Amino acid sequence: MTIVSPYFIFPCISWWMQAAQADIVILDSGEYFQKMTSRNRYDISGANNSIKLSVPLVNGRNQHVPMKEVQIYNGDRWQTQHWRTLVSVYKRSPYFDHYEDSLKPLFETPFISLIDFNRASVRWVRQQLKLKFEIQETEVFVKDYPKEVIDLRNSKIITASPKYYQVFEDRIGFLPDLSILDLLFSEGPFSVERLRS
Repeated sequence: MTIVSPYFIFPCISWWMQAAQADIVILDSGEYFQKMTSRNRYDISGANNSIKLSVPLVNGRNQHVPMKEVQIYNGDRWQTQHWRTLVSVYKRSPYFDHYEDSLKPLFETPFISLIDFNRASVRWVRQQLKLKFEIQETEVFVKDYPKEVIDLRNSKIITASPKYYQVFEDRIGFLPDLSILDLLFSEGPFSVERLRS
């Protein structure tokens, strides 16, 4: 199975449910940036509700350029803020310590291009989940792919999110389809089984 997708940051669980079944994942660097999407933000669980972590962009979110041209604004120390939030929320989760040392460098490496950070996040998760799909990247936007290719660029991924333990579920209930980080920190090496179940 082949899927084509935008460059998301730590994509949501339903995205990974598709990727876990794929042989090839095509990441599209030629598509135009779309604001208010997971191209520059990801959702995690918080004590009172979900938390949206956003990567600030040069020229803000109202830009109309291909993803490969979108640059990160690094004046706000966003990586430090994101890392502190992840530690604060997940430090007591069952598997945060298991991933902490390999994940932290993503929040210490200076990234200029948004797709560089997004690519690093996808590759890191793929390695942690021990998935074997091949990553291909496009330079030019292709509007239509053959019907056997699942196109995740302009459609909401509709997949039932698996139920699993969440850190704050007793307070706020279960939050479906968060960033894959939530599942990894909660289920660790058993995350792949949840994605494929």
